[in-house]
Amino acid sequence: MADNKTQPTQKSALDFIETIAHPQRRTDALQLLDIFAKVTKQQAVLWGSSIIGYGSYRYQTADKTTHQSMRTGFSPRKQNLALYIMVGFSEFEEKLQQLGKFKTGKSCLYINKLSDVDQHVLSELIQLSFDEMARRYPFDV
Repeated sequence: MADNKTQPTQKSALDFIETIAHPQRRTDALQLLDIFAKVTKQQAVLWGSSIIGYGSYRYQTADKTTHQSMRTGFSPRKQNLALYIMVGFSEFEEKLQQLGKFKTGKSCLYINKLSDVDQHVLSELIQLSFDEMARRYPFDV
């Protein structure tokens, strides 16, 4: 199996956010930078060219290849904000009902703008996911 294409970089997450042309997306990304830092107590790391991650872990695939990924994070995409809730959403139905307007993928929470969701509930969701990732993968890389 090939290595993950998205790897941590030495580039500044804040510098990346400052390049976002859409003013609302840039403002929301700055707020998310603060929310994730407060919740995770981790430094923001730019993964690839557009994902801001917090914490890291190693996992092994069926072919015994070891990979590295972030424990949680977000990406201020052109069409929405993608938040990476790495454990998925099956454990968080109650929180999701309280969150507001969003869509989900397998482990992505898609939000058009932060004002569409309850930021306190969002912080709780990030915390629950981050804690579960720490339980499943107890050692940071």
